[in-house]
Amino acid sequence: MYEFKYGAVLAKPWLYWPLLFLSAALVSFAYAPYYHFWLLPVLLAILLILQSVRPQWRVRSAYLWAFTAYTVLLYWIDIALHDVAGLPQIMAWPLTLLLPAYLAVYPALVFWLLGKFRISRSVRHAIILPLLWALAEFVRERALTGFGWGIWGYSQIADSPLAGFAPLGGIFLVTVFTVATGSWLAELLLAKSIKAKTGFSISVLSVWLLGAVLLHCQFTQPDGTHASVALAQGNIPQSFKWDERSLQPTLRRYLDLINSTHANIVILPETAIPVMRQDMSPKQLAVFTQLARNNGSALAVGIPQYTADGSGYLNSVVNFTAPLSVSGLPYYAKNHLVPFGEYIPLPFLLGWLYRWMDMPLAGFSRGGAVQAPLKLANQRVAFNICYEDGFGDEIINSASQASMLANVSNMAWYGHSHAMEQHMQQSQARALETGRYMVRATNTGMTAIINPKGQIVAHLKPDTAGVLEGKIYGYRGITPYMWLGSSWPLAIISLILLLIIYVFRRYRC
Repeated sequence: MYEFKYGAVLAKPWLYWPLLFLSAALVSFAYAPYYHFWLLPVLLAILLILQSVRPQWRVRSAYLWAFTAYTVLLYWIDIALHDVAGLPQIMAWPLTLLLPAYLAVYPALVFWLLGKFRISRSVRHAIILPLLWALAEFVRERALTGFGWGIWGYSQIADSPLAGFAPLGGIFLVTVFTVATGSWLAELLLAKSIKAKTGFSISVLSVWLLGAVLLHCQFTQPDGTHASVALAQGNIPQSFKWDERSLQPTLRRYLDLINSTHANIVILPETAIPVMRQDMSPKQLAVFTQLARNNGSALAVGIPQYTADGSGYLNSVVNFTAPLSVSGLPYYAKNHLVPFGEYIPLPFLLGWLYRWMDMPLAGFSRGGAVQAPLKLANQRVAFNICYEDGFGDEIINSASQASMLANVSNMAWYGHSHAMEQHMQQSQARALETGRYMVRATNTGMTAIINPKGQIVAHLKPDTAGVLEGKIYGYRGITPYMWLGSSWPLAIISLILLLIIYVFRRYRC
């Protein structure tokens, strides 16, 4: 057992476990809408200090801590399953806990692997743990189609100095230094020598100062263009959205919102028109197109459509005001689909669940990994749909060809929860990583304009109908993260470094 001044007291179960669960429950306050970025490193430090006085509980403590943190952070899954989709509560609760139970496996695995390194505790905390944790997040962002929501690095976007590392190495590098900060703070209390404590103090200050400097670096440049944008927020309740009786009122609302603006670019949210594009009459489509053109606007609309061969359907954004070509109107189609929401994983095993839920269009097809930006007014707009903006590596290719980014979403699935603010924080990360404006058009919130530094320039009040108008500037160039092409190079370097340390210490001992 490591020597620590208060170790004997903290080791007592009556204090150890309440402190563990309380620190985990506070993790959500580090993320949007609270943005207390400093909190997560402190909470990680508490976890490490607790583990140092009860090393035999290291793995189980990590699992229970992470399970609690993810449950509190992702509580809104129950709203989607029960309140909106109509799944009975007795089935919704276990399914809500299933995702946190899975996600908590990664931190537990991190601490199990950490115990395999025959090296001093200080070195394990200072170097090994941040790299292992970032690698675990890297894997879970890709395993089983991937789920990057709640990655620790997002807690630092965009007010923390550590956010400055986003254009350098993406959310992977931000996560490394977030976990490192927590580890170094823990060592400030656990380390015995003044020299070690001084070293960790200098490390924390140096990394945060470097991040602050990077926040002021300009990796991309304005391309000389600018445009006014109008982002529509229809505020259509999910219970009405796919009801045929609500179609005409929905179309009327969006037509009114389009008519209320003369912005250069008008964007409607994900599935704003809740009917297949090919099932709409040319006359209905022409009303949208002509109204936008009369107001001098280029119009992009979230609308599902059938695939070219008619065998499936796509979740797409269509450029309504582009010249009609042989292949039809230009569009972007969502490629990274949401499990259970947009496609049914293992339908032979899980298909029965859908008999209990109101889940229309749960079988979308993928749009394709590489899709060109849409030309709207004088901008090349790289679109992403819904939680696609939670995957930075998948946005790089289109972003490098674009002057701005746009996300369209429908967060009505999650009611009045924090899901919409947490989602916007991911959009802030994408703006930082690519050095471009990101605009968000959503059904219920958060509709916003985000500048290339990840700062929210303007946003609409959630759960209201309206149009957010503002000005954006086109950008060109690439950030170091975009030059890397993905997080893979950093992940591979981290893995190689860990293997070298592991092998060297094993044979040396």
